[in-house]
Amino acid sequence: MNHSNLTILSVISNFVIVVLKLIVGFLTGSVAVISEAVHSSMDLFASIITFFSLRISGRPADEDHPYGHGKAENIAGTIETLLIFVAGIWIIFESVDKFFNPHEIKLPMLGIGVMVFGALVNIIISRVIKRAAEKANSVAMKSNALHLYTDVFTSLGIAFSLLLVHLTGWQFLDPIIAILTAIYIMFEAYKLLKESFPPLMDRRLSWKEEEEIKRIITAHSQEFIEFHDFRSRRAGAEEYIDFHLVVPSDMTIETAHSLCDKIEAEICGFYSRAQVLIHLEPEEERIYT
Repeated sequence: MNHSNLTILSVISNFVIVVLKLIVGFLTGSVAVISEAVHSSMDLFASIITFFSLRISGRPADEDHPYGHGKAENIAGTIETLLIFVAGIWIIFESVDKFFNPHEIKLPMLGIGVMVFGALVNIIISRVIKRAAEKANSVAMKSNALHLYTDVFTSLGIAFSLLLVHLTGWQFLDPIIAILTAIYIMFEAYKLLKESFPPLMDRRLSWKEEEEIKRIITAHSQEFIEFHDFRSRRAGAEEYIDFHLVVPSDMTIETAHSLCDKIEAEICGFYSRAQVLIHLEPEEERIYT
């Protein structure tokens, strides 16, 4: 199944789950269920954003975007995390009100059933999308998978809280569980924001990633003098790497380009969608400068 079909599947499943949770939330009067419905609606919106961001980021470079459209995924991932923060704040606000103004929850078993059903659906779809996201190194798809995966835990948490309220009659548990749910999803959103936002500022790859790329380059050190001005950045699912390679003055153009091709191919073996730019410099130019 391709990425677009996976995202469409995510949109459809989220839509069904949101509708069910909203209906059951208002029937039971549980702020935790309504809060979880809001959380799932954010997942639905996130899935829609992911669908369009993947279509945009997959476009080839053009006259107005010579470096491609990869950052569309990072923009989508950042928007999605901000939506989670908004949902979390709303959940906490409503929960505090319900804590001081508690009311009886009706039809708790119906709420439990819907929460468990939503969790089962999302755990299956989130795993499928996560595997595809890791294979494609897609930030937007990782974000979508995280949305669905957090929904699994929050749904099960809400189901457990409804069961406790049903067994004990402690109505205050409902808003407390809702607040804990909000804090959890906001924490997960913060972690994702740290991954999706930095590429918008052209942040370099991690130290570990750069060291691995430099190891690939230095494996050919017997064929060149040195390399410098190494730079890296990430945009969506693509990595951009460029550096200056100083070669012996007597090396032919054909040999130099062959060396560059080998290095580029090995880097692309590490990052399949890497864009590598190597600036060749003869030894005399390095000495002169």
